[in-house]
Amino acid sequence: MPSPRPLNVGLVGGGRGAFIVHPHQRAIHFDGTRRVVAGALFPDPQIALEEAANWPYPIKGYGSYTEMIADQKNLPPEQRLDYILIVTPNHVHFDPAMKALEAGIPVFCEKPLTVTLEEAEQLVKKVREKNIPFGVAHTYLGHWTTRFSRYIVRAGLLGDIRWVDSYYLQGWLATKLEDTGQPQAAWRVDPKRAGGSGCGGDIGTHALMQLRYVTGLEITEVSANLEIFVKGRPIDDHFTAYCHLSNGGRALVRASQISIGHLNDLGIEVCGTKGTLVWRQEDPECVTIKLLGQPDRVYYRGAVTPGDGFLPSKEEIDKVMPGLMEEPTIPSGHPEAFHDAFARLHRCFEADVRKYQAGQPFKCDGTKYANVEDGWMGMAFIKTCLESSAQKGAWTPMPPKI
Repeated sequence: MPSPRPLNVGLVGGGRGAFIVHPHQRAIHFDGTRRVVAGALFPDPQIALEEAANWPYPIKGYGSYTEMIADQKNLPPEQRLDYILIVTPNHVHFDPAMKALEAGIPVFCEKPLTVTLEEAEQLVKKVREKNIPFGVAHTYLGHWTTRFSRYIVRAGLLGDIRWVDSYYLQGWLATKLEDTGQPQAAWRVDPKRAGGSGCGGDIGTHALMQLRYVTGLEITEVSANLEIFVKGRPIDDHFTAYCHLSNGGRALVRASQISIGHLNDLGIEVCGTKGTLVWRQEDPECVTIKLLGQPDRVYYRGAVTPGDGFLPSKEEIDKVMPGLMEEPTIPSGHPEAFHDAFARLHRCFEADVRKYQAGQPFKCDGTKYANVEDGWMGMAFIKTCLESSAQKGAWTPMPPKI
């Protein structure tokens, strides 16, 4: 049988110096089974068309995402978009996502999902109504070591989880960078474009997702402080939430953009009754396990040996996470990194999109990439933390799951 044609992807956003579109578009082309073919790259229609004409490779430019989505019905099936990728500032996530869903087009959206919990709820309902693939780009779930960490914790190898410290620390907004015209800084500190929380929405949601994905636990109650250290900034640049977990354990979800010396320091420590797991995305090839009275065990992607006295046999691992041990594509010592993580997410999303198009069952269940319910949970967390912080850190319950 011939290979299936590459999936066609359309971009919403990505022009005029945007950053996140570029790791995404490289990841889309990573396997030769997906390709970017179209884009509505900027709010101004003329600039959008100019940006498309100057794109590094030929794509069809549109003046707006509304025009791009509406045009799909006019194209032959093999030229239509198979999914859209939304890489705009936060306030332009909801509308293109909703329009694409209504047109039956799967969506892969940058985080946070929306700027309000109400918008997030509408997207959840629409995805369920249409039964259509929807992914949220929590990049760091794409690291193989994140998935390996998930296996270790969820298989009970650390015992009962007592404590989790999940964090994302940066220092790039330690000064009022937005006043220099730096575009990435400008929209992130603008509540109209970023939402009610700056630091929490931008990177605190990554720390939250890392905790939920690896442990399988939910946050039930928070005591939060959203702080502004740079004078004149309207929304938080430092975020701390002490949390009660669904199993009775405790957690700290913290984020900072004023911690000088930190670059993109996302990490997680999971402490159980039998041991502790440590992972950092700036050293993403390894997972460290600390056990009582034993030397630390350091596992590197591509060099993991099942049945070593801590890990069970490969057959037992496959029962919990089928295919985990076959996932790495290059030998250990040849590092996977940021772009590989993006590619793994798009690869997994592609599999669900192809099943959707073929009328086959698919599981957009959050096991391979964050789904729309995960996006809703991020917004519920931010809303709850804002309420708690406004009451000087008062314990505030999370809303019930939608």
